[in-house]
Amino acid sequence: MSRFSFFAERPVEKYKKADSSLIVLTMLLWGIGIVTLYFCSSRYGQRQFGNPLHFVERQLISSAVGFVALFFFASLKLNAIRKLLPIIVLGALFLCLLTFIPGIGVERNGARRWIKIPYFSTFQPSETVKFALVLFLANFFDKQERIVLDEEKTVFPAFFGLILFSGVVFAQQDFSTGMFVFLLGLVLFFVSGAKLSWFIPFSCLAIPAACLMILLNPFRVARLLGFIRPESYAQTFNYQTMAAHRAITAGGFWGQGLGTGLTRINSIPEVQSDYVFAGWVEAMGLLGVVLYLAVLALFAWRAYYCALTCSDRFGSIATFGFTTCVVAQSLANIAVVGGVLPSTGIPLPFFSSGGSSIIFTLAMCGFIINTSRLENLEIMESTSYPMGDVVYE
Repeated sequence: MSRFSFFAERPVEKYKKADSSLIVLTMLLWGIGIVTLYFCSSRYGQRQFGNPLHFVERQLISSAVGFVALFFFASLKLNAIRKLLPIIVLGALFLCLLTFIPGIGVERNGARRWIKIPYFSTFQPSETVKFALVLFLANFFDKQERIVLDEEKTVFPAFFGLILFSGVVFAQQDFSTGMFVFLLGLVLFFVSGAKLSWFIPFSCLAIPAACLMILLNPFRVARLLGFIRPESYAQTFNYQTMAAHRAITAGGFWGQGLGTGLTRINSIPEVQSDYVFAGWVEAMGLLGVVLYLAVLALFAWRAYYCALTCSDRFGSIATFGFTTCVVAQSLANIAVVGGVLPSTGIPLPFFSSGGSSIIFTLAMCGFIINTSRLENLEIMESTSYPMGDVVYE
């Protein structure tokens, strides 16, 4: 049995310095998020809790835990992370099941998505599912790639795992997160070399199931109608979106300036959570939108580059999945705030108030930084990528 150490020496020929631009971009996104959360939530925090820094203080505490997770997954060898995978997967499923236990799980508006954390707040286990699913699928597809005979390759265990992870989130009445988890899994199936013919049964399963879950829930139907006919539901289901539009319009090109004197964001209920980007736009205007998208694009470029040049297939697929998770959530949230998509519960990474979101977003960034240290010597000699054309039957 080899000696285990978090800070074991790594072979010089396989490791290099971490991508400093990824570290800078991660810190920049986090810093902008904290500043935005402060001026968006200060008045609500003062009114509800008598403390204008209420949400910022909680976010900083959660961020401290998140940076520990970032350092942990940035420092650990990938083989050691793979050994921890059973604990991560079973832990994520166990936390999701805790939401259904009375006294531990917290129910809000008919949904059981949270568990209580004594003396602090609540925790949303679905964030652990995103993290665990990416590692699970990356590990599985890496093992499948090593099988020599094509007839022995299969996607059934991966498909079962995806259904299980998605199912526990759907069971919590978290439709948007459940769909996001399912689609994230399909992306990893695609980039890992699964046959395109497999996406036909996936689609035949997902589309009718999604339609059924929407139609059987009056609240989801109302949200969909509010998206189709926004003026008719301007004072009910579409109130947040309409208020966000007013804040965005007030921002103009240059914005109203950073500070707590912004007026439009104060009319947005729970602005510190899913609609925090509207506050950033009111403060910074169209220029702020361009700035944020530029930083996000740079982050995506560097992270996807690490995924495509990583010498370890497991790390390559997982980095691709984590990058897609952060970027897709960001774009989806912005689309909701801008009225391009129906209202969902998808948070804005680094910005939205929520301990579980910031912790696992930073953990994902830690893993990406880890893989940025892996040099793919084979890529320098050929044009093939570690995500090669593997076909699973």
